[in-house]
Amino acid sequence: MLSAGSKAPGFSLRDLTGSPHSLTDLLSRGPVLLVFYKISCPTCQFTLPFLERIVQGQLPIVAISQDDATGTRRFQSKFGVTLFTLLDSEDEGYPASKAFGIEYVPSLFLVEPDGAISLSSESFVKADLEAIAARASLPLFRADESVPAWKAG
Repeated sequence: MLSAGSKAPGFSLRDLTGSPHSLTDLLSRGPVLLVFYKISCPTCQFTLPFLERIVQGQLPIVAISQDDATGTRRFQSKFGVTLFTLLDSEDEGYPASKAFGIEYVPSLFLVEPDGAISLSSESFVKADLEAIAARASLPLFRADESVPAWKAG
């Protein structure tokens, strides 16, 4: 998996309506958090609703599903996820996931406008998610929540 300090590889993936989007286009407006996930992954099901809490913040989040559009839409509906989503499909050989060296999901990459990865995280790491939320200028976890420091992906 690519680490912080690495250059993010370019990609072009389709959204849920079939429209293509490239990493270059996404970065033209500033830094972006890329979140690779699978709909069947329990840790992804746990993590993405937390990220949904900061979607209105100052940091764009792009979810990258390793599943088809139908399954991804069901996942979003079931877990209340409205994140902008791209598809990195098995039919096309998971091009973005392979380029980023994904072994476990969820995998998160904070990519700066120059393409440099400033944060790389896999599985659920509370401290990393708190750092992302701080960058978005929004709180992530409530004081009354019992949230583990780490959860395997």
